[in-house]
Amino acid sequence: MEEKKITIGGQAVIEGVMMRGPELVATAVRNPQGRIELEVKPVNSIADRYPIFKKPMLRGCVSLFESLVMGIRSLGYSAKMAGEEDEQLTDKELAGTMIFAFALAAVLFIAIPTGAAKLFHVITEDPVFLNLMEGFLRLFIFMAYIFAISRMKDIQRVFQYHGAEHKTIACFEAGEALTVENVARHTRLHKRCGTSFLLIVMLVSIFVFAFLGWPDLAERIASRIILLPVVAGISYEIIRFSANSDNCLLGWAVKPGLWLQKLTTREPEPEMIEVAIESAKAVLPEDKIPAGTGSYMQEASITDEQGEKV
Repeated sequence: MEEKKITIGGQAVIEGVMMRGPELVATAVRNPQGRIELEVKPVNSIADRYPIFKKPMLRGCVSLFESLVMGIRSLGYSAKMAGEEDEQLTDKELAGTMIFAFALAAVLFIAIPTGAAKLFHVITEDPVFLNLMEGFLRLFIFMAYIFAISRMKDIQRVFQYHGAEHKTIACFEAGEALTVENVARHTRLHKRCGTSFLLIVMLVSIFVFAFLGWPDLAERIASRIILLPVVAGISYEIIRFSANSDNCLLGWAVKPGLWLQKLTTREPEPEMIEVAIESAKAVLPEDKIPAGTGSYMQEASITDEQGEKV
């Protein structure tokens, strides 16, 4: 029987990289003294306790929510290790951050586009046309937002770590030893990137919302929020199948996401690749780490799931 392939994914954080494997999530950060700090925790996915959430459509919503929670926690840890914060986020602060992030996203990508689409009433009253214009406005705002933050100096450094994350995953998937030299040769664009996922969400939402009619503003906003899990589910399945398929149609479907990654990733420095490698190694079973993989810990501090250094 063919051995099941291990899949890892991650995201860039402040001066580091978070990686998620089948059972563990690890955040590696370069501290101000130059050492790599490493936090390793179990995934504890709700899908492991309730297998129904592994079903198509549902798994996309679970993955989106869990990625958001892990991402915010990892950002809090990285800010502390990088010397930008004194303490990590408490559960209460984490919940508050998530609520604020969701509210901001709802205003920026739902309320503003659907409200502004009313301006197109001077052209036509057709609800399908108005919904399509709303979708294109949402896409424009998203692209403008990405372009704007990509010009910020601090964000560009995060995008370098984003590139290091992608290159490290590509090197692992190619079966090569995880060394700075090997990783540096690989592409910084990846089909399963969160940037691609968000862009697919924007595109799928255009078609899903196109046929919802044109009720008042409050109903339009509510319908977009209620149907967000459906949009996320469809988008996740597109990303999932495209990553494991040579189908030309699916390949073209994810092309825009790969093009967008040219904005959200940058070529990393060797020290950044070292951090990404250590994060990836931490979530892989010992026997799955490619032979010849480098070690760049430099007497790093490793934190277990209880938050204690070992």
